[in-house]
Amino acid sequence: MGDRVSDVGPGTGLPAVLLCGGRGTRLGGDAEKPLVEVGGRPMVARVLDALAAARIARVVAVASPHAPDTRRALRGELAEEAGVPCAVLDGGGEGYVADLGVGLSAVDGPAVTVAADLPLLRGRDVDDAVDAAVPSTEGPSPGGAAPDDPVRSVTVCVPAAYKRELGASVDSSVDHAGTPVEPTGLNVVGDGPDRTVVRERDSLAVNVNRPSDLTLARRIVDDR
Repeated sequence: MGDRVSDVGPGTGLPAVLLCGGRGTRLGGDAEKPLVEVGGRPMVARVLDALAAARIARVVAVASPHAPDTRRALRGELAEEAGVPCAVLDGGGEGYVADLGVGLSAVDGPAVTVAADLPLLRGRDVDDAVDAAVPSTEGPSPGGAAPDDPVRSVTVCVPAAYKRELGASVDSSVDHAGTPVEPTGLNVVGDGPDRTVVRERDSLAVNVNRPSDLTLARRIVDDR
C-alpha cells in the first residue's frame, strides 16, 4: 500500500493524506474533478504546491477508481513536479471516509488530511493547522497543550456567513460557539482531544463543488 510514515512529533513534518476522489460531473466539464484547472493548473497540483510549501514530510495521495486519469497523473507528471515526496494509493471508490481510512492506514501516527478540491489552499493554512495540533516545544500553547501532550485532532472551519459573502457555496454548516461554520476539508487526525479552528480566509473558503465555486476560484486566482 505504499511507504509508511513514522517518527512524527514536534519539530518534524507531519505526513499528509490527500483525498483525490470525484468524477467532476457536477462541474459540467470532461475533466475529472481533481484535474479541473484553476489558474492554469489542476486543482490537485495546486494542493500539492501548498503541501510542499508547508511543514509536510511526505504525501500519501488516495486516488479513486472513478478518477483513473488523476491516478495516472499523480503517478506521472504531477509526482515528478511535486515539491514533496508523493506516494499514490488506490482507493476503493466507496467514498471519502473509506478513502481516508486507506490513507491513514499507510501512515504511522498523526497526519494532515486534505481534499483535492481546495485550489486556493496555501502553505500557511496547512502550517496553521499543524501548529494548532502539535504541542509547542517551548511550553504550553495558547490552547493549553503541554510539550509532552499528544498531537490533537484539528478541524479547520470557515464561518458560513463569510463563505456566503465571498460567493462560495455552503453545504453542511455546524454550530461552533454559537456561530454557523463549515468544515474546509483541511484537518489533522491525531491522538489528542479534538479542536476546532475557525479562519476567515478565501484560501480555505472555496471548496469547488459547483460550477459557481469553480468560477469564483478562478476569479480569485486571476485577481491575486
